Amino acid sequence: MDEPRALRADEVLIAIRAAGIGNWDNIIRYGGWDVGVSPPLALGVEAAGVIKAVGTRPGGFRVGDEVLCHPVPLRGQGTWAPFVIAPVASLAHKPREITWETAAIFPVPALTAEQVVGEALALRAGETFLVHGAGGITGGLMVQLAALRGVDVLATAGPRSVDRVRGHGAREVIDYRDQMWPKHARALARDSIDAVANAAPGGAAAAMTALADHSRLATITPDPPASARGIAVTAVYVRSDGAQLDYLSALLASGRLSVPTPRSCGLDQAAAALAHVVAGHEPRGVVITRNPTKSSPHTSRTSPPSEES
Repeated sequence: MDEPRALRADEVLIAIRAAGIGNWDNIIRYGGWDVGVSPPLALGVEAAGVIKAVGTRPGGFRVGDEVLCHPVPLRGQGTWAPFVIAPVASLAHKPREITWETAAIFPVPALTAEQVVGEALALRAGETFLVHGAGGITGGLMVQLAALRGVDVLATAGPRSVDRVRGHGAREVIDYRDQMWPKHARALARDSIDAVANAAPGGAAAAMTALADHSRLATITPDPPASARGIAVTAVYVRSDGAQLDYLSALLASGRLSVPTPRSCGLDQAAAALAHVVAGHEPRGVVITRNPTKSSPHTSRTSPPSEES
């Protein structure tokens, strides 16, 4: 488009500085997530940038404000573009302490983690909580948010992620490649795991076997098992929430949350970068920026993401 369309009252125009790439973009690409716009469209559902124009009801945001957002449902194209039109309700102010790249990969994982830990599972201090697939950004944030609530956290992750997940606040980290991991988790918790969050592709059914009767399971994958043994099962699909994102961004800026430093690429490398993310080769995340780092992803065929991602 030569110029974006005219803004509605509750919209802003954002000049993108960095846009996140995630597994969800591949799901959108193949029709598994309705983001409110029919193809063809630019992908991308999280970004950070500078407000260039505002509607008549900007909700306290002004031209020149630095923001991050998860603007879904989209009101036009996605964030893999120079500009995006976003609803005011999806915006959070970008703290000065956060780089553009970190701000761009933060919205979807952070909102997902908070909506699992704080809403779907409503974790309380003193409970025992297991995160299956804590090696990725979203699972790592679940560990951190639960630990901040005073929850006893167990986790599964791959070998290269163990130290990082422990640093996030997990008491014990189990190798997800061990097929007996649910048994090990139950033993560590003395058969009293109150809740499990599944962030591992295809892992929801196994995660449920780690739970005690009458407990609760939340999964962010599209394969929730049927409820059994009185276990409450919730499939969590991230929603846009600017106020929640503001709160989470403040935690990140203060150092109470952390995420890996992502690698950046140019827009011309987005397809290869997405293939690498989907294949599980970029657990720290990738962003599209105007001034990417020199490293670029090797082209690879799209394949199911690994549990390490």
